[in-house]
Amino acid sequence: MNVTKGKIAKAQRVVIYGTEGIGKSSFASQFPDPLFIDTEGSTNNMDVARMDKPTSWTFLHQQIDFVKNNRPCKTLIVDTIDWAERLAIQFITARGNKDSITSFGYGEGFIQLEEDWGKFLDKLTELAEVGINVVLTAHAKITKFEQPDEMGAYDRWELKLGNKTTAKTAALTKEWADMVLFMNYKTFSVAADEKGKRHKGQGGQRTVFATHHPAWDAKNRHGLPDEFPLDYGQIAHIFMPEPGAQPEPVQPQVQQQPTQPVPDSVQQTTPVPVEQTAVQEPVQQTEVTQPAPAANELNPAIPQSLKDLMIPNNVTEAEIQAVVSQKGYYTMDTPITNYDPSFIEGVLVGAWQQVYGMVEDFRKSLPFN
Repeated sequence: MNVTKGKIAKAQRVVIYGTEGIGKSSFASQFPDPLFIDTEGSTNNMDVARMDKPTSWTFLHQQIDFVKNNRPCKTLIVDTIDWAERLAIQFITARGNKDSITSFGYGEGFIQLEEDWGKFLDKLTELAEVGINVVLTAHAKITKFEQPDEMGAYDRWELKLGNKTTAKTAALTKEWADMVLFMNYKTFSVAADEKGKRHKGQGGQRTVFATHHPAWDAKNRHGLPDEFPLDYGQIAHIFMPEPGAQPEPVQPQVQQQPTQPVPDSVQQTTPVPVEQTAVQEPVQQTEVTQPAPAANELNPAIPQSLKDLMIPNNVTEAEIQAVVSQKGYYTMDTPITNYDPSFIEGVLVGAWQQVYGMVEDFRKSLPFN
């Protein structure tokens, strides 16, 4: 049993939410070595590194797995999670063959949403455990709040996630985060007449709120002030290495492969400059490996959510048709474009890991394998 003492340097899990257009994405882009998963296209006019817009809940999970396995950044930003929640709802309704998440009855759809959202947050926690900061941005909404021990109700800002009487995705997200920052315009009230009986708003300074207030949710574990200007420099120290902290070992990159001795037989076939030969010999050209054509051969009419899963794994339409016919859903000669849309989204996209496993088994069964 080990007992430790003192601060432990680790990657941070941050939630940033606020009103539309206040600068959530720009603020997040200043985190160390950021990489965006842009679910709504909010970074189109920003010079940032981004992955393809996820077209399905399954594809979003695969993008997170890619970041964990390849570590192409120091900070992963999901911008925004309320749009990511839409992908989760589409996934759940397609999996259950329902038109709406409210069609399940007895709140079952929202229970499934909470479960899938919890798995999503667990996957992001795995990123933080390997040293990658995770930043989730979200829009804000005003809701009516009533405390159990007080009379009356008042408005407050909350994450634009779920529904307080059904899905608890907002509560799960706030519990998951190490830091929740709320952004809003701070408006000052000034007297509009000489008697001071009428007032009007003035100003509009962009402000970050870092501690809880009856009018909004916020928290931090770093002793930040209650509020500060929207300036990344105010929190930059949190992401600096602690004095005396041991840096994470980095594998040295090989700059050049060691030179291997060249056999005499190869040396004898090395082309000689033309001017030194009596007869010009044909120059041998290095063969260029062409990329696998599977991705380019996909029918453009196949739904994008399925293509986004097929392309990274070089899965062809014929392979999908083969495994689908093995299960008896459709005949081998039925094009994917003729499949029922609910089957594509609910089975092929929704259960992609199992589908891809069947494709791999199919490949192994081929004679030349």
